[in-house]
Amino acid sequence: MTAATQRVNNTDPLGRAQARLGPLLEDAIERLDHRSQPLGDAIRHSLLAPSKAVRPALVWASCEALATDPALGDRAAVAVECIHTYSLIHDDLPAMDDDALRRGQPSCHVVFGEAEAILAGDALQALAFEALADPAWPLMPQGQLAASVTALARAAGGAGMVDGQSLDLLAENHAAELSELELVHSRKTGALIRASCELGGLSAGADPMQLDSLIQIGQTLGFAFQVQDDVLDVTQSTTALGKPAGSDTQQNKSTFVTLLGVEQCHDLVQDLFAGVRDLASSLPNPQPILAIVDRLAQRSA
Repeated sequence: MTAATQRVNNTDPLGRAQARLGPLLEDAIERLDHRSQPLGDAIRHSLLAPSKAVRPALVWASCEALATDPALGDRAAVAVECIHTYSLIHDDLPAMDDDALRRGQPSCHVVFGEAEAILAGDALQALAFEALADPAWPLMPQGQLAASVTALARAAGGAGMVDGQSLDLLAENHAAELSELELVHSRKTGALIRASCELGGLSAGADPMQLDSLIQIGQTLGFAFQVQDDVLDVTQSTTALGKPAGSDTQQNKSTFVTLLGVEQCHDLVQDLFAGVRDLASSLPNPQPILAIVDRLAQRSA
C-alpha cells in the first residue's frame, strides 16, 4: 500500500475511493512490462501521488446508483484515473501551462525531465485502454465493453479533453465570452467527468434511460467542478490546492470568475449541484452520487 493510500480519509466518499483506488493502480503498474527504470519511476510518481479520486469515485457511485456491485467498475475507475493523470502530466509541461507543482509535489517534468514526462503520459494513456479492455478483469458483455472503450476514447481525444486543451491554449490572452468558456471546459474538464458516470453505467448494465441520466449527471457535475476550480484558484493557497494558486491570472486566461465574479460563481455551482440531485433522484439508489455531490459542495463552502 502506498503512502498516499495510507493518508486517505475513509469517512467520506472520496476517501473511500482513494483507499479502493490505490491498490488497483499499484496492480496496474505492476503489470506494465517496462524496461526503462526512469519511465517506471515517472509513472509511479504521478499516478500514485495523492489524488482527489473524483472520477473513479463517480464510476463506482454510478454502479452503486443502479444497485450493482461497485467492483464492476474497477476497470473503468483505473482507466479514467490513468487518462486524468496523463492529462495532468502533459498540461504541466512548459509548452502547455508550465506548472511546477501538482498534487502537492513537483510536477513530473520537474523531477524527470520533459522527455520522460511526455513518455510517462503516453504510457498512461495506453495503460488506460489496456486496463479497460484487459480480459484479466471480470468479463463484460462484448457490447458493453465496446461502448465503454468508445466512450473513453471520445472523452479523452480530439472530440473531448484534448480538443478542450487546445481550445484553452487558443483562449489565452483574450477575453473569452461565456459560451466560449463553457465549450472549452465542457471538453477539457467536463468530458472525462461525464465519461466517468457513463462508464459506471455501462459497467453496471444501465438501461438507456438510466444511462442518459448518468451522462447528464456527469455533464452537470463537470461544469460545476470547473466553476469551483476557478473560484478556488483565486480564494485558496498553493498549499491548499496542491498546485500553483493564481496560475490562470498569471497566464492571462479568462475564467468563470473573471466573467461572473466569485459570488455569482458560487450561486451557479449551488444551482448545478441542485440539478444533479434532481437527476439522481430517478435512479434506483441515488445516495452514492448524492454523497459525492455533498462532498464536492464542501470544497467551496
